Amino acid sequence: MKYKKILVTGAAGFVGFHLSKTLLDQGVDVVGLDNINDYYDVDLKYARLAELGTEREESESWNHEASSSKYPNFRFVRLNLEDRDALPKLFEREKFDAVVNLAAQAGVRYSLENPMAYVDSNVVGFVNILECCRHHQIGHLVYASSSSVYGENGKVPFSEDDRVDFPASLYAATKKANELMAHTYSHLYKIPTSGLRFFTVYGPWGRPDMAPILFASAITEDRPIKVFNNGEMSRDFTYIDDIVQGIIITLNNPPAQEKEQPMYQVFNIGNGSPVSLMEFIETLEQNLGKVAEKNMLPMQPGDVPRTWADTEHLNALGYNSKTPIQEGVKRFVTWFKGYDHK
Repeated sequence: MKYKKILVTGAAGFVGFHLSKTLLDQGVDVVGLDNINDYYDVDLKYARLAELGTEREESESWNHEASSSKYPNFRFVRLNLEDRDALPKLFEREKFDAVVNLAAQAGVRYSLENPMAYVDSNVVGFVNILECCRHHQIGHLVYASSSSVYGENGKVPFSEDDRVDFPASLYAATKKANELMAHTYSHLYKIPTSGLRFFTVYGPWGRPDMAPILFASAITEDRPIKVFNNGEMSRDFTYIDDIVQGIIITLNNPPAQEKEQPMYQVFNIGNGSPVSLMEFIETLEQNLGKVAEKNMLPMQPGDVPRTWADTEHLNALGYNSKTPIQEGVKRFVTWFKGYDHK
């Protein structure tokens, strides 16, 4: 690993948890940050932190560094990115080499109900991260963008060279805004920034508001599953281990200083091989040993019919998404059956 001390925001989240664990296993000093909001079950977030050795009693306290019983190189801080006082103090105290910003208000459909949560976390919070990187000589900022920036892009596969000026949701608009703000700070202040446009991530410890857990829960409880757009959808499902590999490769390959060009780059990070929604459901049914009752519904506002990542640019750095859907779903179901969902 190129960096010795890294701040991972969103460390109690799905991707942040897996990234933190991998970095810790590699011996990197990690400070995890999360506000542990209640967008979905906080018990799952605290369970992830417990896997990193941090007890809930300590993790619940605001602006307090909780230690780990499993990793001497891990500490967790509950903090809002919007906190303009506490965040700079954390940067001043810890002197990070690099930052991976995965904290954000997630979810496309929820942005229709609670738009201000997206502005607070994804816009205001991201500016605060950029300001802290500016004033504390951060060697590299890697941040989560999203495949949602492509909107209803008719050209496939989606390429980083495609125009992304027509987001279909406020969530997507905030992620496009992140890319623009990062470009500005790279241009003005010479901060190396790398944006990652995540395509549908799945696997153990995943988010309960996303299709794999929603479907698995409904199937095991004999409830019908909601199949939007009458199943005429496809997603570039990407297994979590492949995503973590891609983040670490990106971390170790900051954008180079080129004449009159900002140290700024954006990558697609996906599987590069879309799977139809119905095939995904069938694979889930096979692994659960049950057939789902399907409630076929129209397309939801803010949703898109397909995603498909062109990963050529990230592949050139050594990225290789190699987990097939059959293997990934099998591992997910093994975890799902063993986790206490209460």
